[in-house]
Amino acid sequence: MIGVPDPLDVLIVEDDFMVARIHRGFVNDVDGFRVIGTANCGEQALTAVAELQPDLVLLDLYLPDMFGLEIIPRLRSAGHDCDVMVISAARESDAVRGAVRQGVVDYLLKPFDAEDLRARLEQYAARRSNLYAAVVSGQSDVDRALARGAAPSATSATLPKGMSVETAELIERELRTADGSLSAAECAARLGVSRVSARRYLEHFSVTGQAEVSLRYGHAGRPERRYSWLAD
Repeated sequence: MIGVPDPLDVLIVEDDFMVARIHRGFVNDVDGFRVIGTANCGEQALTAVAELQPDLVLLDLYLPDMFGLEIIPRLRSAGHDCDVMVISAARESDAVRGAVRQGVVDYLLKPFDAEDLRARLEQYAARRSNLYAAVVSGQSDVDRALARGAAPSATSATLPKGMSVETAELIERELRTADGSLSAAECAARLGVSRVSARRYLEHFSVTGQAEVSLRYGHAGRPERRYSWLAD
């Protein structure tokens, strides 16, 4: 019998302790992930990585003692091979380009909600699983490991655990043929699936760059997230 894989250990680097607490809850609600520690500055993050050996670091960039990207080369020079996902309000192009050059696995802008982070963590877990496969038999295996298929269809993209190709194809088709954008509730009603399920697939398409998200503000409450398919 094959055992259940160990969860991926996550270190949160965030100087605002209330925000760190919220992010901890977001991460711990995602199957296959657990938060093993937090750090509120760069030096504390370096110490925590050495002590805890996380698989993934969720890194804010605006830290009190250094800019977050300065941490990454110091981790590498110390021999730590943990992955880094930037979670920051930094929208400067230099910050984004710098993060890409440093090899971050993702870059999520604040503010975001639990489903935004869930989708990216599930994508990361799927890519990591492919990358750690025992044998790479050809270019297609490399492309899957990098979540880079030759075609932009849902069937060629790596789907996170618990998602089916069949449902992904249905939701992709609905988005492609929609007159404008769709909300998760509208998509769910058209296809007869749950709203939660529809939103997971829609967020997946957003993360992989196949769909874009817009916000529609009403008179009260949270804005409605709407999705539209990007032209091939």
